[in-house]
Amino acid sequence: MNGDTICATATAAGMGGIAVIRISGPEALTYTLPCLKKRGKPIELPDRQAVFCTFNSSGGDVLDEVVATAFHAPHSYTGENVIEISCHASTYIEQNILQTLIASGCRLAEPGEFTQRAYLNGKMDLSQAEAVADLIASESRAQHRMAMQQMRGSFSNELNGLRDKLLHFTSLMELELDFSEEDVTFANRDELLTFAKDIVDRINRLEQSFRLGNAIKKGIPVAIVGPTNAGKSTLLNRLVGEEKAIVSNIHGTTRDVIEDTVVIDGVLYRFIDTAGLRHTEDVVESMGIERSFKKLKEAAIVLVILDITEIIKNGLPAVYLDVIEHLVPEQRLITVFNKIDLADEDRIACFNESVLKNGSVAYVSASKDRQMDYLRSEIAKAAALPSVAEGDIVISNARHHALLLKANRSLNQVIQGLTNGLSGDLLSQDLREAIHLLGEITGGEITSENILHNIFKHFCIGK
Repeated sequence: MNGDTICATATAAGMGGIAVIRISGPEALTYTLPCLKKRGKPIELPDRQAVFCTFNSSGGDVLDEVVATAFHAPHSYTGENVIEISCHASTYIEQNILQTLIASGCRLAEPGEFTQRAYLNGKMDLSQAEAVADLIASESRAQHRMAMQQMRGSFSNELNGLRDKLLHFTSLMELELDFSEEDVTFANRDELLTFAKDIVDRINRLEQSFRLGNAIKKGIPVAIVGPTNAGKSTLLNRLVGEEKAIVSNIHGTTRDVIEDTVVIDGVLYRFIDTAGLRHTEDVVESMGIERSFKKLKEAAIVLVILDITEIIKNGLPAVYLDVIEHLVPEQRLITVFNKIDLADEDRIACFNESVLKNGSVAYVSASKDRQMDYLRSEIAKAAALPSVAEGDIVISNARHHALLLKANRSLNQVIQGLTNGLSGDLLSQDLREAIHLLGEITGGEITSENILHNIFKHFCIGK
């Protein structure tokens, strides 16, 4: 990390009431204070006290009336001297303030550089820093809760506890090597075996939580499939609450995949409206149908939309059986009989549900918004997400998951080595590898700037 003083707008771009410009670095006060005046006179910025003043350009012109707050090192987000300037959210004002700061000696911050400095200065570990990005991107209650838990260090504390115990055993193993000629044993092999099995069980639980965490983070994919004119696009529009897809009584209107997200019971779902399934000679429509079956395979939940009036007349269509054949055991099926407002209620009640292969059933009218809440509840049931208690640790980061898998392999080799009576130097090597891999998650073992850059480049500028 260099000694540059950086600056950037910390709030989202666009017109608004207030924007926040953040400055961080050893010369933050030196570069910023000359620009701040009160009744034309220089001001001081006491630690963590908001001061109303003006921000002046290098030529002395007043750019805006602002509120400036200083956070003196090390008691700041980055651990450096930090100044936050709250100004009016005018693009002109923001750009001129930044240009003035850059002319004074600051440099424009790179994406994620403030959080990267917080990590490098020991204000948070790497897994907590990554949780900052997840918190900013959270769109649902579940995403927010998961990111907050990780940012507060629950995952880090779990890993640090495991690493400390592994280091203890590794130290004893390596101490034995210094007394190898005297045949001295410091590390109790039975105790180490018991602990190794326990830590593998705990890592397994963390690994298994990734399915839940990944679903919460990215949204559960739900494919909407079915014959043409069954009401798929109307259903999507009703679920997302806007006219996302074109609705028409012309067959084959939807020719490409349309996606949008909806939060149900605090969980994010990604709904995917697909082209209607039918036999067609139209080349473009055929490509859309091919994409429909591809998206069907990627979905965790499949909604098959059928026109109840057509079913009463002609029974289940052949495309329904085609969909069933494409399902895999992990997928959940919900058969949705649409347009109940156009069908005789007695005929609907007499419909034989026993012909359905699996999954659940919902009778709705998407156009009239009938029974849509019931459908939403069935979707939530189909997601089958386990409940998460307050203290449960759920991982959602693919990098963390990959490192846990590798650490687990090293620890299983330790268990196998202990069972087969391997020497301490070989066991110590596998233990060291597991410690290193767990350390990479929190950043304790990361030395490559390329790895850090790859992690922080996905952050927004100003964070």
